[in-house]
Amino acid sequence: MSSIFNFTFVPWFRSVAPYIHKFRNQTFVLGVCGEAIAAGKLPNLAQDLALIQSMGVKIVLVHGFRPQVNEQLKAKGHTPRYAKGIRITDEVALDCAQEAAGQLRYEIEAAFSQGLPNTPMAGATVRVISGNFLTARPVGIVDGVDFQHSGVVRKIDTSGITHSLAMGALVLMSPFGFSPTGEAFNLTMEEVATSVATALQADKLIFVTEVPGIATNVHLPVGEDNPIDTELPLEAAEKLLAELPMADKPTDTAFYLQHCIKACKGGVERSHIIPFSVDGSILLEVYVHDGIGTMVVDEKLESLREADVDDVGGILQLIEPFEKDGTLVKRSRTEIERDVGLYTVIEHDGVIFACAALYTYTEARTAEMAALTVSPDVQGQGDGERVLKRIEQRAKLAGLESIFVLTTRTMHWFIKRGFVQVDPDWLPEARKRKYNWDRKSQVLVKNIS
Repeated sequence: MSSIFNFTFVPWFRSVAPYIHKFRNQTFVLGVCGEAIAAGKLPNLAQDLALIQSMGVKIVLVHGFRPQVNEQLKAKGHTPRYAKGIRITDEVALDCAQEAAGQLRYEIEAAFSQGLPNTPMAGATVRVISGNFLTARPVGIVDGVDFQHSGVVRKIDTSGITHSLAMGALVLMSPFGFSPTGEAFNLTMEEVATSVATALQADKLIFVTEVPGIATNVHLPVGEDNPIDTELPLEAAEKLLAELPMADKPTDTAFYLQHCIKACKGGVERSHIIPFSVDGSILLEVYVHDGIGTMVVDEKLESLREADVDDVGGILQLIEPFEKDGTLVKRSRTEIERDVGLYTVIEHDGVIFACAALYTYTEARTAEMAALTVSPDVQGQGDGERVLKRIEQRAKLAGLESIFVLTTRTMHWFIKRGFVQVDPDWLPEARKRKYNWDRKSQVLVKNIS
């Protein structure tokens, strides 16, 4: 095994660990469009979901079957009909939907049953349970259009799904339901997934789709100058949806966005739109800081705040690599627990990505900013500057005139932000007594009065 692999793998695995801990015992509902399965993505999707489940995540998988039903309709000489983005399901379309649902359930169960050596599924045991977990009712006649056997969700059997998940099973659901009288209805994957996620109060609703997400500027194609907006607050998402035309097809910007908004308003913490075209897109969205698609949340997940005792572990994990390479002075857990109220942190989705502490020397009207650290995963995105500004605000509120830092490697970063180098003799007497002359740290001061 090469040293280059070791060098890249170990930091990567450590960066993923907080997400593994965070998502353990959480519930994810995944809505996978039928186009993903038609494009041959099912084997890799199954492998990734099996991996996620092995890390303690409870999974409900709702599959779509739009292209599969259309293919069967074409074989029978019928043309698919839609209105308002919903299929008009006549008797022939209903038969095709039933056949497609049965075939896809078979293919999905087979994909989760593979355990070939030297594959990601080796040794995996994924029990798949499917059943009549929902009841449906007809869409009816809307604006003069009779949707016939197309339906919407009437009720979700949350206790049945929860019981199956508690047994360690992956719950598989088709967009197909029955009324209390036994009448069959064709539903949309998007509506079923949203209803299930809301009923379960799932931690995530993830749509694996034909689109890459929501572009920063929805009126222009996605590209380097117009990237995917990785995080949309619910309020901004609602405003955007109000400005968009009604969605008629899955590639319309509003198509999946409307369901993400509905789920978040219904109590689902986060809803995601990710592309099936990128291999491993679910893993990239769940276990990488910025993800790969668009996440809709009811508030910004990133917060700049003062630390509390629950942040001690996150702070230790953040600063440990920098202590090992000599960038920071070693601090014990006891020391950080004692001083945790002095720390400012940036937290994103439960993970600490930046921190700094403020130690005041009131008689000298100054304070030391210590342990300023930014995770390598987000360096260059301005988090260090945000923490610095917050530390300056705290010092000003305390009536201080300056802040200072001791550094051996990042002098130029501080100089660019208004610090000037001074002799160590400038330090307050109490701090001077603790100065490590062997370390030869440079002392930089910034006037904030």
